[in-house]
Amino acid sequence: MIHDLATRLLHGLDPETAHRMGMKGLKAGLGPRQFGRDPDILRTRLAGLDLPNPVGLAAGFDKNAEAPDALLAAGFGFVECGAVTPRAQDGKPRPRVFRLDEDRAIINRMGFPNQGLDRFRARLERRAGRSGIVGVNLGANLDSEDRVADYVTCLASLQDLAQFFTVNVSSPNTPGLRTLQSSGALDELLAAVAAVGAKAPVFLKIAPDISDADADVMVSAITRHALNGIIIANTTITRPESLKSDRMGEAGGLSGPPVFARSTELVRMVRKVAGPELAIIGVGGVACADTAYAKIRAGANAVQLYTAMVYEGPGLVQRIKAGLVERLQVDGFASVAEAVGVE
Repeated sequence: MIHDLATRLLHGLDPETAHRMGMKGLKAGLGPRQFGRDPDILRTRLAGLDLPNPVGLAAGFDKNAEAPDALLAAGFGFVECGAVTPRAQDGKPRPRVFRLDEDRAIINRMGFPNQGLDRFRARLERRAGRSGIVGVNLGANLDSEDRVADYVTCLASLQDLAQFFTVNVSSPNTPGLRTLQSSGALDELLAAVAAVGAKAPVFLKIAPDISDADADVMVSAITRHALNGIIIANTTITRPESLKSDRMGEAGGLSGPPVFARSTELVRMVRKVAGPELAIIGVGGVACADTAYAKIRAGANAVQLYTAMVYEGPGLVQRIKAGLVERLQVDGFASVAEAVGVE
């Protein structure tokens, strides 16, 4: 596919320049397009949302909601934009994104760079009424004095303009943000979020570095405050011994295949604790049909990817979907939902 070839050519540039050029291409209408609908076997539901397929694009790719419709047209079942913060911010100093080619992984210490809530909202207003599931990842400003208020401000402003929202307390690149995952702080945050009364589903995104006991606490908090689901998991600050790249020592969050095992283990554990009703999105190391299917069988209703597309190109989403159809049929499932949590 020509778009995958373009991805390989962009790989010769520094990561942020390559990403910026890719976004310009999408905005110009040069991205891939899927013609025809997905097979019925891929249709599924996620927290009441009807998805054409369970393969979504994770937050971080389209930080400013510039091209969600182009990404949906490429074949994603849903797209998560952001993270958005109330005020525009530059994020951490560059360089702050590093390819670990030998590991097919990425380390980033971006720090939520984005153009701010007003511009984000204006773009979502322009796409109001269009089809497709577009979600928003909510964040807090690096220098915020009241991070709970930041989440509430963004949610309240955008609540009628997106199909789901994610409370992101798991980025390792905003100092102190992950403290919001602790029980008391999490209760305060989720109570404030719930008080907004958003009509769309709200998810909590957690880190893969938490303990099993902390995961239980988070599931209890989600239930207590009537959130709709959980996204497992964000990037990790750990560095597995399997890493080969000389970039492994860079500070920031690691994503890609090295995160797969732990994030999938957490999906399996949370599904067992939460039961069948809680919506789970599995993310972390989804790079092919096998890894996507493994997360679904572990308990994920849907999956997200990002890092793999840096290496494989946008054609990856079609390859994963085709592979999922084959695997579901071989295992005798009539739908994605039948395979969720079978392990």
